[in-house]
Amino acid sequence: MSRDHAAPTIDDRPRAAHYAPSAIRVLKAAGVLEDVRRDGLIPKNMTWRKIDGSVITSITDVAQPGTPDALTVLPLNMLGKVLLRHCEENANVTVLWNKKVVDVGTDGDGKGAWAKVQGEQGEEMWTADYICGCDGANSQVRKSLFGNEFPGHTWDAQIIATNVYYPLDKFGYGDINFIIHNEDYYMAAKITTDGLWRVSYGEDTKLTPEEVVAHQPAKYERMLPGNPKPGDYKLLNVGPYRIHQRMAPAFRVGRILLAADAAHLCNPFGGLGLTGGLVDVGGLAECLIGVQNGWAGDEILDKYDEIRREKFQEVINPVSSSNFLRVSATDPGEALVKDEFLMMVEKARTDKETRKELDQGVFAVCHDFTQYYDKEKAPKTEARL
Repeated sequence: MSRDHAAPTIDDRPRAAHYAPSAIRVLKAAGVLEDVRRDGLIPKNMTWRKIDGSVITSITDVAQPGTPDALTVLPLNMLGKVLLRHCEENANVTVLWNKKVVDVGTDGDGKGAWAKVQGEQGEEMWTADYICGCDGANSQVRKSLFGNEFPGHTWDAQIIATNVYYPLDKFGYGDINFIIHNEDYYMAAKITTDGLWRVSYGEDTKLTPEEVVAHQPAKYERMLPGNPKPGDYKLLNVGPYRIHQRMAPAFRVGRILLAADAAHLCNPFGGLGLTGGLVDVGGLAECLIGVQNGWAGDEILDKYDEIRREKFQEVINPVSSSNFLRVSATDPGEALVKDEFLMMVEKARTDKETRKELDQGVFAVCHDFTQYYDKEKAPKTEARL
């Protein structure tokens, strides 16, 4: 289950676009990395700046371009098209549109799962060995398991994700930029090879979506270099949303599993929502492959539940929270003496061991579930997902 509502096509809203090396490994294992690299770009520098554009510190070659796992940028809707094409070419995959999950559950004997689905012709009952809910922040799969219980908190902020053609590179901006300011904080990153930029900024939570759109020109003129007016750029999308730090009580209940935004949420600064979600799915795939081939028992899915929740609690949640507070609640004039991460980034500019530690840190969200395989186990059996 991969969407939180019935839909006729791929979601085209402005959303995440950066795949860290840990996520790149999952895309490679799925056999889609070559297409992602063909359509996407590998960024160069990541820079933290003051509101006037001056540099606080930066990471050169942040993507680790000399490695096979180099960070790659491709807007999520474009990745969706790549994945859809591969699914349509795979005889084992069926993609169905305009289907809305109403309820899910585990059979009384614990040996299968069911889903109640609303389609264009009415309600349908589906059965499977396992059901994987990847249906987003408003996941009906999660709600069927836990109701409205989704522990965590919502930030007193809303983020406005915009896609815009505006030559930020002409003002000295690199491929990824974080602007530190208590009111006009934002992230600006090049997301396509033809010069489209993602500019995501903070906005007053009291503003309605209509007021956000109306205020966007003034916000751009005040915070972007060159103080542009609407005629100076081509705006494609404006998407306001609230940001959260939340995790479901469990990622496994019987034969029902959760992954990505259906399982946990974090703010977008640093890209850990998208990266963490892909790593979830990669880990869950390893577990199900183990079960499918008879290399692991059903209990490997308990290990998935345990480890992926641990990774959220110990890595994704604290790191993404720090990323947001760094841009929105840090004095830019004192960032290099009070923010430990930026101090590390500055040191890494001249210290090779610190740079190595910084580069390896992106893999902290990973876990190898194949270590629990026992390939001497019984022959594989067919599982229905």
